[in-house]
Amino acid sequence: MATVMAAVALCVTAACGTSVGAADVPVVPAKGDVTIRLNWWGGDARIKATEKAVKGFEKEHPNIHVDTEYADWTGYWDKLAVQSAGGNAPDVMQMDELYLAFYGSMDALLDLNKTSKYLDLSTMDKSLKTMGQVEGKQVAAPAATSQYGVIVNNDLLDSLDLTLPDTDHWTWDEFGDFAKQVSDKSGGKIIGAIAPDNGYGLQLWARQHGESLFKGNTVAISPETLASFLQLPADWAKNGIEGSAERWSENTAATLNDTDFGKDKQAMMIAQATQITPYAEAAGTDNMTLVQLPQITPGERTMYLKPGMYWAISSGTQHPAEAAMLVDYLINDKNVGTILGTERGIPANNDIRKMLAKDAIGTDRTALDFVDEIQPTLGQSPSITPNGASELGKTIVRYQQDVVFGKRKALDAAKAMIAELQESIDFNS
Repeated sequence: MATVMAAVALCVTAACGTSVGAADVPVVPAKGDVTIRLNWWGGDARIKATEKAVKGFEKEHPNIHVDTEYADWTGYWDKLAVQSAGGNAPDVMQMDELYLAFYGSMDALLDLNKTSKYLDLSTMDKSLKTMGQVEGKQVAAPAATSQYGVIVNNDLLDSLDLTLPDTDHWTWDEFGDFAKQVSDKSGGKIIGAIAPDNGYGLQLWARQHGESLFKGNTVAISPETLASFLQLPADWAKNGIEGSAERWSENTAATLNDTDFGKDKQAMMIAQATQITPYAEAAGTDNMTLVQLPQITPGERTMYLKPGMYWAISSGTQHPAEAAMLVDYLINDKNVGTILGTERGIPANNDIRKMLAKDAIGTDRTALDFVDEIQPTLGQSPSITPNGASELGKTIVRYQQDVVFGKRKALDAAKAMIAELQESIDFNS
């Protein structure tokens, strides 16, 4: 993948293919029939819902035909890199925060400010909208948002006769103490929790310590703060919160259904809010709730609305107006909001989110309402993941494993991880 991405960078900057310069195409609707391409990653449910939404768009715009393409996560990015290198990128593409800086900085994405006549981005929080910007340009429209919280399996707590502490103002120490009670009281059959192990979790950890993970193209988190994050799963494995180092490792590598939480053997899960429904289905119980993430200093504005995924338009599109109309339809049309639901995350459009919450029940309603619950702790949005750090999640787990299994001291691992990330960012800048 890295080799292909490098080829994309060389291709775009060298103006190869047919797409470069097409960003100057006037943003006005064509008079005749138009065909545009839409590409995304995802499973069967996303395919069916998106294709249904596209049919509605084509019905409203009979002169616009949409060719749909899709793949799994890995196949999607490999294919998009090849298409971009060959000047054949889809007109509209699903985009992830990890890759936004790469494609945005290579001028592969259209500045959406040029399409404002056809694409309304005022329906979402300003802080969420800004996370679609690269180098001052609005190169992507957040389609959905995700928020970290703690999913709680109340059936397991009831079986152990345990009651949650005040989760509106709890600290990490209080969370850890309660999670240990779960493991201790169940004799290890049920574990309390698993430590966070991805970029979103690390970003929030840095913010809770008064720091930032990135500032532009610089890794800004201190070695000491990163070390405390890498040490967390080692401590929780040692004191039994996670069961053991081996059990932690198995959980980090498992699919959702095969995790202890998915198998009804873990009481709390630090995860994105929208995962509550699939976890509830896997564990076989609807008796799950969402509570706030613990904080170093409870009540501080350390949370933020992370884009779950975006829609972006290729700078090489020959039909920017029609592409913008499609993105606007996918984000702002209420019928589409009902069709897509929370399949891509919590809708970025606040009106659609509230509309869905009004009619939703069970865990779906819980996830949709969670955005309102964390409003008092929302702060400014952070810098997006810079080009060169798209493998952040895998890097975190790799260094956590070194610490958990005693191959490195946490501070040494933190310094090495920062150096590795910075070298990759510098190389790709």
